[in-house]
Amino acid sequence: MKNQKMYEPDDKMINLIKDNYSLLQSLGCFGISLGFGDKTVREVCNDQNVDTYTFLSVVNYTINGYKGFDDLDRLSIPTLIQYLRASHTYYLDYELPFIRRELTGALDENDNLARLILRLYDEYAHSIRNHMQYEEKNVFPYVDSLLKGETNDTYDVETYSKHHSQTDDKLRELKSIIIKYLPSDSHPNNRLTATLYDIYNCEEWLDQHALVEDDIFIPVIRRLEQKSKQNDVSVKISNMITQSPESNEVLSDREKDVIVSVAQGMTNKEIANHLCISTNTVITHRRNIARKLQIHSPAGLTIYAIVNNLVDISSVKL
Repeated sequence: MKNQKMYEPDDKMINLIKDNYSLLQSLGCFGISLGFGDKTVREVCNDQNVDTYTFLSVVNYTINGYKGFDDLDRLSIPTLIQYLRASHTYYLDYELPFIRRELTGALDENDNLARLILRLYDEYAHSIRNHMQYEEKNVFPYVDSLLKGETNDTYDVETYSKHHSQTDDKLRELKSIIIKYLPSDSHPNNRLTATLYDIYNCEEWLDQHALVEDDIFIPVIRRLEQKSKQNDVSVKISNMITQSPESNEVLSDREKDVIVSVAQGMTNKEIANHLCISTNTVITHRRNIARKLQIHSPAGLTIYAIVNNLVDISSVKL
């Protein structure tokens, strides 16, 4: 049963553990070591370089389903990344091998059904490993690049969100077979029951891990993407304003005429008629303009035309 108490920065960390011993695993994933005495959550987090707001957001959500982290800008992405990476390490390097050993010890590998159970478990473990390795290889490096101010036009968090799905069908099948298979011999029965209990606990932990990714991590990365795109636009505008006329990629007079026409709201066909050139020539000019300025949108070209005094703002259709 979930503890419905909402924990605050001034609560003692030891009380969180007493109320919810399952948080011991989360502490390790946040990089928080034991031995913190009677210190508050805030004091322990400050001592061990963990963002308090992010820590409590994850704790209160996993314990009570509380979504009080409405200020996404307050969540520490490095803290979330540390938590998720450490969770992967714990699950892949400890939990999965541990359950595999427990199953092997509890089952007779000469029995056909026992071999089926082990095979199902191995298939499940393989799918989980692939899922987490995908995040390690693609998602976390992408987020690291966003934090450095680097943009990526080939990947975004929506791509990850579509890829992010639970792979628990094999686990449900595995548990069902184990329950039906329980041997009559008391010792293997007890050991297999204990292993099944561990599997249920791991399944619950994995569900919580996925929810943290879905409801905390993905929204905060969406927010980071929005801020990165806004910053990218600001940089482009700044570059337009400060562009040197001595650049090797200076615009031709005809290209400037095309930019002015775009700023005045003309289509490619209208530009062609206005400048007495073919539509294909207009397209070629616009392609060259985009290459030289790294500006592709009509709005961006309009801004360029205004700040470089190619057009008066009063003549622009806003």
